[in-house]
Amino acid sequence: MSDKATLMEQAVPKSAWVKSSYSGGGSGSDCVEVAPLAGGRAIRDSKNTSGGELRLTEDRMTAFLTSVKAGAFDV
Repeated sequence: MSDKATLMEQAVPKSAWVKSSYSGGGSGSDCVEVAPLAGGRAIRDSKNTSGGELRLTEDRMTAFLTSVKAGAFDV
């Protein structure tokens, strides 16, 4: 089974979600939540918890965070 299939099949308990300490900026309404998965992480918008999740392997999560810190997604 691939890493992607394994990540997608895992259930994420409601209690596993943690709000990022880096979220907030000003009003505190720009919040991201992260949950651990075996082999990766799940990410979602805390204001729209039923709006879907981004699931990344550990390597992809590291690359994503490196890009965010470098300003790759700044508008």
